[in-house]
Amino acid sequence: MPAERDRPRDSSPVQRPDGGMGREEAGILTAAATLVSEREGTASAALPGVLADVPVAVLLIDRGAGSVTYANSAAVELAGNVRLPVDVDRWGSSVGLTDLGGQPLASTSGPLSLVAQGLPVTGEAVRIAPGGGSDQDGTGSDQLLWVTGFPLSGPDGEEQLSLVVFLEVEGDGPAEDHLQALRERAVVATDIAFTITDPRQPDDPLIWVNPSFTRITGYEYGEAVGRNCRFLQGPATDPAAVVEIRTALEARQPVTTTLLNHRKDGTAFWNQLSITPVFDGAGELVSFVGVQTDVTERVRVEREREAAFAAERAARQEAEQARADAERARADAERMQGRLALMAEATSTLIATLDLTDVLDRLARLCVPLLADWVFISMVDDAGTVRETASRHRDGFADELALLAAQHAGQLPETSPTRRSIATARPVLVQHADLDLDALFASAGTREAAARLGAASLLAVPMVARRRTRGAILLARSDAERPFTQEDVDLAEDLARRAALAMDNVRLYQQEHAVADTLQRSLLPDLPSIGRVESAAHYVSASTAADVGGDFYDLLELPDGSIGVVVGDVVGHDIAAAAAMGHLRGLLRASVWEAPDPDPAAVLARVDRLVQGLGVASMATMVYVRAERPEQDGAPWRLHLASAGHPPPLLRTPDGAVQLLDGVTGLLIGVDDSLPRTSTSIDLPPGTTLVAYTDGLIERPGADLDDGIGELVGRLAGARAGAGPRELCDAAVAGSLDGRDDVALIAVRFC
Repeated sequence: MPAERDRPRDSSPVQRPDGGMGREEAGILTAAATLVSEREGTASAALPGVLADVPVAVLLIDRGAGSVTYANSAAVELAGNVRLPVDVDRWGSSVGLTDLGGQPLASTSGPLSLVAQGLPVTGEAVRIAPGGGSDQDGTGSDQLLWVTGFPLSGPDGEEQLSLVVFLEVEGDGPAEDHLQALRERAVVATDIAFTITDPRQPDDPLIWVNPSFTRITGYEYGEAVGRNCRFLQGPATDPAAVVEIRTALEARQPVTTTLLNHRKDGTAFWNQLSITPVFDGAGELVSFVGVQTDVTERVRVEREREAAFAAERAARQEAEQARADAERARADAERMQGRLALMAEATSTLIATLDLTDVLDRLARLCVPLLADWVFISMVDDAGTVRETASRHRDGFADELALLAAQHAGQLPETSPTRRSIATARPVLVQHADLDLDALFASAGTREAAARLGAASLLAVPMVARRRTRGAILLARSDAERPFTQEDVDLAEDLARRAALAMDNVRLYQQEHAVADTLQRSLLPDLPSIGRVESAAHYVSASTAADVGGDFYDLLELPDGSIGVVVGDVVGHDIAAAAAMGHLRGLLRASVWEAPDPDPAAVLARVDRLVQGLGVASMATMVYVRAERPEQDGAPWRLHLASAGHPPPLLRTPDGAVQLLDGVTGLLIGVDDSLPRTSTSIDLPPGTTLVAYTDGLIERPGADLDDGIGELVGRLAGARAGAGPRELCDAAVAGSLDGRDDVALIAVRFC
């Protein structure tokens, strides 16, 4: 029973070579022609034409009337001269149907009655009693029949029809043997094929076919069940017939048509097909029943098949050649795409870290197992010494790799692929390395380790970056049947160049990092130890290129005994900003050390004039605090402070309360040195801690600075009672600072 696939159909008539036609063939072909011209007919009009001359007794039952409305010639022979339509039970009585015990079939439980009620009968054994049916003289022996019935329409359809098939069992053995044979054969292999599909399963697959289906199509039961019937269609199947079947199945309506199908061996045959939906007692669709008959004249089909096969073989050969060419092209494209994907992954993977050990480990994981079974990466230091830095095997072998790392890297013979690759800056390929391990490895232990790892084929590629060889990658394959190819060499070279560049970038970064670290240590002071003062500081740079920036802090014990605290921020986040910060910090120290006027406002005004006069920095913010010691222990400290556009500092009193010193403001350093600056003064009880910071601590993308200040106040207030300057610094920077500006922070407690 073919399903929906759009294919053309050739509906030309067929004849036998001698011009004749058998009676059964002629009748079936005539019925097929009738069905082709009357596709819109109902099941009751179409099925008699299909079933008339098949040697299986077939009935059509009108369920609404409870009567037999059609009996084919085989069924007429069973019942004798019975005029149709006839009541179902009367027809059974005319045949002489009984159950296996010889009792007449009950009108409500017999198979004919069940089918007449719209229920399917998947197989039930009955007998024809001696003398029943056409055996008028009563001398014959009883017959055993197998009854199968299917509703052909739903309970709400215009026609209430069911199909009943009687199969005669032949043989002299016990009745139980006959029944077992029936269960195995289901329906006899005649010219009519029965199929059942399950629309409740995906793609409406076949769930049962009779032996006749196998004989007609060549597909065994196990090859057909579980598949949709479309596998019978071929290149000449009429698309209109396929559409007609699809439409009927979607509408759950009966359909009868004739279309061209193909057997398993490729031969074509005309299939006269009737499909009927089967509904259960609740009106739910449970299956489709298909009745199929081969209506092709065999002789002419065989003659035409030879010519068709010759053309089909040529087309198949061309198609196979084209498919092979397409497969090769696709394989080449996939190989190139895989190479590009590997290079893209290598680039993104290797540049994702600035740690050399991590780079080498990532490189080893890229090589194994994609390029090799194991890899051994060697580096060359500034003195020219070769040393192992990374290795990996697809199956582990940690001890063998460790032995090579300990003995091989430092004792590379001149003939080793690694040494030759580093010396020539070219790849070295050894296809049969396992045959000459003595020339490749210096000691017996390393040779044994290489043999256990598997060294059928070795490939060494240099890692060259900025005209300098940084090392070599030794790739190894243990399978002699899979040696390295030129394509592998090209791919490994490309990967080695990318790895070398990534490692050289790490080297340059580390050099710059070392310079930046030295500069930072020179610019950010170690806090001095001052009597009656406790202090702590914290610094984080936002720059990824160096750990320095334009933020700074300072703590001074001035000549007059007062304490100077300063926090500033030069515009910029790199080494240039750090250099400007160093100049600014020097100017500030000079201005506060022997200032004619120690007032913080006067100090900031002098620094502003020096910055603009000397061109030290473009702009900067700053807060300067001058703390005067009390004359007696326990007396309050006196603080004087001035701000140049800087975030306000905070005070944390001994009881844990946090106060914001936002009463004084001023222009940034470097904007206008002619405008006056002001300062403010405040008395502090002993034990109060001053916290000054730069804006990187309180600003976040998309958030207001006041919210950041509020969060900082909350963190400081949440610190434990009696927390010292270091604890307060830790509390202030608690949480992530990712994506923020440079952060400089100083906390000073006045005791």
